Amino acid sequence: MIDFENVTKIYEAGNHALEGITMHIDDGEFVFLVGPSGSGKSTIIKLLTAELSPTSGSISVNGYQLEKIKRRKIPYMRRTLGVIFQDFRLIENKTVFENVAFAMRVVGASTKEIKKRVPYVLDLVGLENRGRRFPNELSGGEQQRVAIARALVNNPAMIIADEPTGNLDPQRSYETMLLLERINALGTTLLVVTHEKELVNRFTKRVVAIDEGRVISDGMDGYYSYEKE
Repeated sequence: MIDFENVTKIYEAGNHALEGITMHIDDGEFVFLVGPSGSGKSTIIKLLTAELSPTSGSISVNGYQLEKIKRRKIPYMRRTLGVIFQDFRLIENKTVFENVAFAMRVVGASTKEIKKRVPYVLDLVGLENRGRRFPNELSGGEQQRVAIARALVNNPAMIIADEPTGNLDPQRSYETMLLLERINALGTTLLVVTHEKELVNRFTKRVVAIDEGRVISDGMDGYYSYEKE
């Protein structure tokens, strides 16, 4: 669950990135976060992952109060999140299996747990026969599926997908969103940050639109309803 209550973020240079954002996301929701470049989307992600602290206001993520979280607690909070990046960030000299297993090793999972969990997640994302391949042997869509598997493998309460289809063609983008929708149906909360209007409008999901650091609309009406004239 996510709660933003009147959150403001002002960077040291004086740039007002967020201006009193209030937003609530329940467990199990699938939410698109949309807005133009510079609207504050990236700042919201950095606040959710505790890379940044708010200037004012309160932020709760999966039971952790981030504006006053102790540094030693941040790794535990981050374990409740899975993050998917636009550029995949796969380790080139590790196989698909090893890339996904690495996320489990970081949190201290046993070899037995890894051998059980990784094949299950690879099967879930349609890569059951790609475990021994290296990233450079995969298509862009397959690499994105590895990134999704890695985000999912530690069974996080929420996945944050930052422009997850930005490097994919329209068909692969649609397939990726269908996969995320399937993961959401299994109970994982999804927050998808994107600027792809056509893709958002193909799915009947909640859309939170922000511009100039403010929420300008929040509902089920699609991206185009929130564009400025």
